[in-house]
Amino acid sequence: MTTSTDSTQKRIEHLTGVVVSAGGDKTCTVRISRLVKHPLYGKYIKRWSKQAVHDPNNDAGVGDTVDIIPCRPVSKRKRWRLNRVVTKARMG
Repeated sequence: MTTSTDSTQKRIEHLTGVVVSAGGDKTCTVRISRLVKHPLYGKYIKRWSKQAVHDPNNDAGVGDTVDIIPCRPVSKRKRWRLNRVVTKARMG
């Protein structure tokens, strides 16, 4: 039997959010916003969630827009890893 690994590759879910806290070592908190349609009225409502993200090089700062991907559990709350910093926050 031959197995094809190319056709069964898992698609990685990328999320984009804004760093709201970068106080811990190798950890930052990212706020992820999404739009949800109200079931009755049809109006789009902005919802958000905060995720603890593993940042091994301490690249992200408060206000940066970052791209995160899921990973194995790093600690009790950290299930996401920093992929890249999309835009840096403006100082001043």
